[in-house]
Amino acid sequence: MTSTTERDPERLRRWRLVLGGAAGADGTGCQLRGRDAAMDGALEALYGQQRQHRRPGRGARDDGGTRAAGLGASAPQVARWLGDIRTYFPSSVVQVLQRDAIDRLGLSELLLEPEMLEAVEADVHLVGTLLSLNKVMPETTRETARAVVRKVVAELEQRLATRTRATLTGALDRTARTSRPRHRAIDWDRTIRANLRHYLPEHRTVVPERLIGYGRAARSATKDVVLCIDQSGSMAASVVYASVFGAVLASMRALDTRLVVFDTAVTDLTDHLDDPVELLFGTQLGGGTDINRALAYCQSRIHRPADTVVVLISDLYEGGIRGEMLKRVAAMKASGVQFVTLLALSDEGAPVYDREHAAALAALGAPAFACTPDRFPEVMAAALEKRPLPIPDMAEQR
Repeated sequence: MTSTTERDPERLRRWRLVLGGAAGADGTGCQLRGRDAAMDGALEALYGQQRQHRRPGRGARDDGGTRAAGLGASAPQVARWLGDIRTYFPSSVVQVLQRDAIDRLGLSELLLEPEMLEAVEADVHLVGTLLSLNKVMPETTRETARAVVRKVVAELEQRLATRTRATLTGALDRTARTSRPRHRAIDWDRTIRANLRHYLPEHRTVVPERLIGYGRAARSATKDVVLCIDQSGSMAASVVYASVFGAVLASMRALDTRLVVFDTAVTDLTDHLDDPVELLFGTQLGGGTDINRALAYCQSRIHRPADTVVVLISDLYEGGIRGEMLKRVAAMKASGVQFVTLLALSDEGAPVYDREHAAALAALGAPAFACTPDRFPEVMAAALEKRPLPIPDMAEQR
């Protein structure tokens, strides 16, 4: 009896590309030719024995003493491979293959060569890798790296800025209006329309029960926003997205935005918010984590608690004083601060995080959850308006 796979050559071909191995060794009996053979070669160079259910560690050798993947550490060879995968696969697949090559084969050092950077497909994860190499990057590579980062940042701003500004402008307009304005700040047009039901025909006038003011948006910032970003190695994508959002928020006159990054030390990068590329190169991915110290700094910069939103972006693996960290969050919330904890700000779905700390924050009324960049404007709008946060189901993100 003929199997479904044997009756479907296209399905058999796909299985052969997935399994890899020499003709017949994978059990399919399918012989690849032409473009398919070239695609298979590109995959074999990266994954090697792993496509045959063997998973040696990073840079490990198989039982025969040969490397489990065939890219080696030759820059010309890797450059040719990068060109091949861009020929055979769509951009989204190319980015995954590049990420695997960097992570599994230890090719980070090759990104310190300008010609290699010019050959790769730029994305958020590549930017994170470049930032982690920032301190060891030679001057000959630095400008090329900045060009790569600038390209990715420009694409992210184009994707995210318009919706973010539109969403938050609406939220700020609503929070800026007040029912107890000073006389010179009364919006008479809105006030009259809101009180038409109180019109007294005999006096030919409206008796306003509720005054609506213009608020302070036209004169000064309506809200203060503090972005407090964990720059440990696992947070690379979140650092990139948060920096872009920080620049977008800083461009809004109704917001006074501060951006702080931390590991075991704290760095205030607010002065670089007008240039997200410069801001990103001011970060240093990797190292330990002291959330308590970072929150202490942020707390010291809060002058209008009731009009302040603090966004902590961290996987919550605290290396500092846990009890003090929770006390600071509780104190900020008690003073009127809107406190938001994002376990990740990325497209990756549910992250790895410290569940005990997340539960402790939730008990304080500060639930911690992962957020995609596309949902970030909604989360910020809710925080600015002091509405319940649109918390996604963590199980759905897995």
